[in-house]
Amino acid sequence: METSDFKGFRQVLPQLGLFVVTSALTYLSLINISASSWEWAVPLCILAWFIHGTFSSFLGLTGPVHELCHKTPFKSKSWNEFFLKVYSFLSWSDPVSFRPSHVRHHQVTVHHDLDEEVVLPMSINPRDIHFWMWAFGFNIRGAFNTIRDRASEACGVIRFEYTKKVIPESNVKGRLEHKRWAQTMVGGHILLAAIFILTGHWPLIFIVNLGAFYFAWLAIACGMPQHIGMQPDISDFRKCCRTYTCNWLPGFLYWNMQYHVEHHMFPAVPFYNLPKLRQALTHDLPPAPHGLIATWKEIIHILKLQKQDPAYCFQALIPQNSTPGEMTDDSVLEKEASAAV
Repeated sequence: METSDFKGFRQVLPQLGLFVVTSALTYLSLINISASSWEWAVPLCILAWFIHGTFSSFLGLTGPVHELCHKTPFKSKSWNEFFLKVYSFLSWSDPVSFRPSHVRHHQVTVHHDLDEEVVLPMSINPRDIHFWMWAFGFNIRGAFNTIRDRASEACGVIRFEYTKKVIPESNVKGRLEHKRWAQTMVGGHILLAAIFILTGHWPLIFIVNLGAFYFAWLAIACGMPQHIGMQPDISDFRKCCRTYTCNWLPGFLYWNMQYHVEHHMFPAVPFYNLPKLRQALTHDLPPAPHGLIATWKEIIHILKLQKQDPAYCFQALIPQNSTPGEMTDDSVLEKEASAAV
């Protein structure tokens, strides 16, 4: 559970630097398209935009905003809050409502009518054009809905019903904080867009202001396995969450959330310590597929079975290492949890 400013900076500075570099390369490739160079300049621009969008789609809840809301990446809480605002601004995220929502998600993970952050069963519709636009193009619907919601919240009107639940009207301080953050975000993006237009660099609006809405294929591939196909209404995180292992680049972009069972079991452990936690708990955890291809083969098989039988859920293979005499009674755990809160 030990936190570290050094390890926090080791994560955020390269990732934000990557955003700056890919933004610059995308812009340069765009403005250098001409009648004489379009044959190679256009494909180069598309490639640059694809790489930029792939990396930028990890700037929001799929990684940094989620972990920074846990307040664990940095030892200094001020740095946690600073970078939470930076990432939330770039991705149009709402950390104010996400924090109480995510607390509930950890308390009642995928329990029906309680956890509205993740609702099982989940499915993927291969005929949904909006899904493919989200994954391999510009997420027009997602961008429109997100910006519309932030603009509405800046005026003090909350459109999303679940946000009204996690920040009820009785929470006057929370509602005010929520409104002020939306005003800061919307006002900041308007100011940034105005600077880009006045300086003649208007394409940066699509690269910087809207950078998080492009080519989310890798973020989807990394983030969706968390709970899809798993068992709802069960308190054993080994059965309702999925861990997989992967190479360093997806793990870096995803802030090690591929260790999702471990994260739910011990949410106060910083993301950079989750691999060590996995090693310490391996004897009590289900086997984890390695790589996104193997993981998605498993998920696709599960989804096919669920299509045939909607009640089907993946049954994780739980090691039988404990004897009844070694297990702690639930009443003791509940008492300790209540005391901790």
